[in-house]
Amino acid sequence: MDGKVAIVTGGASGIGEAAARLFASCGATVVIADVQDELGEAVAASVAGGGCRYVRCDVTDEAQVEAAVAAAVAEHGRLDVMVSNAGVLLPTGPVVDMDLAALDRVMSVNFRGAAACVKHAARAMVSRGTRGAIVCTASVASCQGGFGPAAYTASKHAVLGLVRAAAGELGRHGVRVNCVSPGGVATPLSCGLTGMSPEEMEAAAEPHNVLRGKVLKAADVAEAMLFLASDQAAFVSGHNLVVDGATTAVNYAVLQSVGL
Repeated sequence: MDGKVAIVTGGASGIGEAAARLFASCGATVVIADVQDELGEAVAASVAGGGCRYVRCDVTDEAQVEAAVAAAVAEHGRLDVMVSNAGVLLPTGPVVDMDLAALDRVMSVNFRGAAACVKHAARAMVSRGTRGAIVCTASVASCQGGFGPAAYTASKHAVLGLVRAAAGELGRHGVRVNCVSPGGVATPLSCGLTGMSPEEMEAAAEPHNVLRGKVLKAADVAEAMLFLASDQAAFVSGHNLVVDGATTAVNYAVLQSVGL
């Protein structure tokens, strides 16, 4: 990542913060784009070496996404990596009582916001001949149902579809597009929905993990993002990198029934 310029949306906390810190530690110049101004400024200021800055960006407003990309290019001359990570997880209710206004909000941030990030990052990369990398945050909810409310699940399925379609279109320009699908991570987003502390969430999840002796952390997801953004993944595109310790690879109910 040495010398690369990266934007991380939702980079003020959670997985995005972990990615921003990791990318900067590996030599990238990082622009954190978020709506959490105090947190974003604090994270950027705390990154050693001054290789990180914060810009306010609401991904539901395409003009703000375009402006964030333009500012990064104007300051640094290029954009090599876009991490489209900003997201929301709202209680939209069961399907029969679904709050459609909340659904609209979820889709606006999680899917439309990702589409704006992919669009404007790709424009910046293609116009300058940059063989860039776009990494979107999906979820295990992009793989199957049951990992969140229907609206959230639908939004993450949509992100996966966007990634695959964009990878097909942008490959001719040398731009790679992938996504990371984490399992349950104790972030401010998930803790806010459950009302649990990070420690409580991790303690509740650990007995149900297929991969034992390890609890998924934001830093683990950031490592997967780093791989997809780096030159080590030079021929990886259109891929959904699932980081869930085999949760979606097996039928957990069957495992339990046979005592495994």
